[in-house]
Amino acid sequence: MLGAINAVSKELVLVTNTSYITSIQICEMLVKIAMSRNQAVPITIVLDNARYQRCKLVMTKAEELGIELLFLPPYSPNLNLIERLWKFVKKEVLYGKYYDQFDKFQAAITSCLNQTETRHKKALDSLLTLKFQTFAETKVIAL
Repeated sequence: MLGAINAVSKELVLVTNTSYITSIQICEMLVKIAMSRNQAVPITIVLDNARYQRCKLVMTKAEELGIELLFLPPYSPNLNLIERLWKFVKKEVLYGKYYDQFDKFQAAITSCLNQTETRHKKALDSLLTLKFQTFAETKVIAL
């Protein structure tokens, strides 16, 4: 599953498949996001550094759709809101649970994601915040 979450409205856009995520699914996500947006508001999508996100196909599609791609530094998943959502979904759906069929597992994930604005809203409001801790003065100490 591939997802994007609007940092302000918390609207969730999903692309689902049963195989690997590739540049094709990224492009499909970009089109879905472009179709759901208010034309007057620019779109910036925060991505990690997966190779399939940085390829020419994705870059061209984003430019075609007027979407800015912002790539995070390596090893910084906490800066990406969707990674926080995936962590929450794993906790809710995966930890300590067994699914004897893939369909049931997939349904549990979909059900959890469909409840982001209802049952899970309170928990996600504090988790999906744009308030990041910053450090005014940092010092590098050589060891």
